[in-house]
Amino acid sequence: METNQTVLITGATSGIGKELALLFAKEGYKLVIVARNKQKLEDTADLLKENGAPQVTPVSCDLSVAGNAQRLYEEIRERNITVNILVNDAGAGEHGPFKETSLEEELAIIQLNVASLVHLTKLYMREMVERNEGRILQLASIASYQPTPLLAVYAATKAFVLSFTDALINELKDTNVTMTALIPGPTHTEFFVRAHAENVKATENMEEPDVVAKIGFEALMSGKPHAIAPGMTSQIVMSSLMNNQQVAAMARKQMEEKEVPSEDGSTQI
Repeated sequence: METNQTVLITGATSGIGKELALLFAKEGYKLVIVARNKQKLEDTADLLKENGAPQVTPVSCDLSVAGNAQRLYEEIRERNITVNILVNDAGAGEHGPFKETSLEEELAIIQLNVASLVHLTKLYMREMVERNEGRILQLASIASYQPTPLLAVYAATKAFVLSFTDALINELKDTNVTMTALIPGPTHTEFFVRAHAENVKATENMEEPDVVAKIGFEALMSGKPHAIAPGMTSQIVMSSLMNNQQVAAMARKQMEEKEVPSEDGSTQI
């Protein structure tokens, strides 16, 4: 089934973003996929066409660099592409004590997770409201509810994303434009490896990205405000009942290195 609508997905070559792109491809949507790696973009474009996408436009763009969100928007306008659905999936984190992590890396994370997301949302939401149609999916996180030591900047950016999204949902209530926050927990993507956190306790029970993507897709298409991954509702409720320092202590345990058996049978961290 082919549709005349176009979906723009950032972070579309891996993880939840790629699974979302596949779901849209199977429904016959045209796609604009955005990521940094040109080869991965080409490979993903081929995969999406094989799965039903009538048109795929790959755009190489590093949204962790200031100014690139505007350049992305202008490039898509120059191609005369109307974006009906925006999926702000691209995001990153950096694991470790804040006093030791890279300031340059964390400022880039803020640019990617917050500034570029706000920039694209501003430009495309304006267009959608003018047409009185459109949908936006923002990737939040269970970390949106949990101050997270050893992943402090990432969690703070996701708290921003959820607050920002919920405010805009209210602003859009008298229009035919909808916005949805996707709230996954730890998910089996490249995130933890890229964040240098592949051995933390949070990676012991991860959800598969296709499961999370399907929940997000269905909530987005039905106009629901939140799409919550399996098992996360209880964590959200627990976080709301505890003060921030209690939540931070709980979250820190998940960000600590997990114990692994050594060759002599003992455990080590």
